[in-house]
Amino acid sequence: MIEQQSNLDSQAVFQQLWGWTNELRDKLEARFSIHPDPSSKDLQSYSALTGQAHGSLNTFSGPEIDWLVHSWLRDPQSGFSNMHLTVWLGSHIRVPHLAIAFGTMPQLFWFIDYVPRTDLFTDLESLDRYYEPMNQTYLNFLNDSRFQQFISKTLYMRQAQSHTSLCYNSPVTEETLATVHTVAHEFIDRWLTWIDRAEPVPADERAALTERDLNVRRQVAERDPANKFAERLFGEEFTNKLVRSLWGGDRILKSGS
Repeated sequence: MIEQQSNLDSQAVFQQLWGWTNELRDKLEARFSIHPDPSSKDLQSYSALTGQAHGSLNTFSGPEIDWLVHSWLRDPQSGFSNMHLTVWLGSHIRVPHLAIAFGTMPQLFWFIDYVPRTDLFTDLESLDRYYEPMNQTYLNFLNDSRFQQFISKTLYMRQAQSHTSLCYNSPVTEETLATVHTVAHEFIDRWLTWIDRAEPVPADERAALTERDLNVRRQVAERDPANKFAERLFGEEFTNKLVRSLWGGDRILKSGS
């Protein structure tokens, strides 16, 4: 997709989208206690081997959050940018994880989802509680001609999304930006109310939930087809380090600390 685009200056849109992730992170920090993980300290600012591509990756954890990633990557030459705010909860509750991504290709790209933590084919309670409220929003975007649904060609990436995930490309306009900004805040506000009302997971079920969460997080990071693009910019060794940081492979703080 990136190679098919003409080079456009996406700096202003990038700054706006990055500002949104900071707004959302402020809401998280108002609710949770989180601490930077030292393993990503040297990734707070990094640059490509050649060219102008650069980025920043910061990771955190806390008593209620197992792993939080707040990151961006930008290549001014192609107009590509990508940023993430992903929150993987601890095993004390079974509320879905939160995944938010914005970017420019150089058109607007965005992805927002509640990452399932159970088998929704059989766990109908979670399906009705966490995903049925999103169904109408999902259908509304399907019928909105301003937004083109992005469907990954990678089987696992489609498998990792819920059936109400919002993943779209759209032209960069004041209207599309305002719509995405509003829905992102609605998503996180709804998610925070779920956390406040969540029942605790029985102690004897938490280890299995922790193992499942880590496996999902690792597979999503390692199977992302965009990793090949990162390798071209930063080399295989450094890209592997970035990927490990996304799932916590080098983490220093223990889960729940």
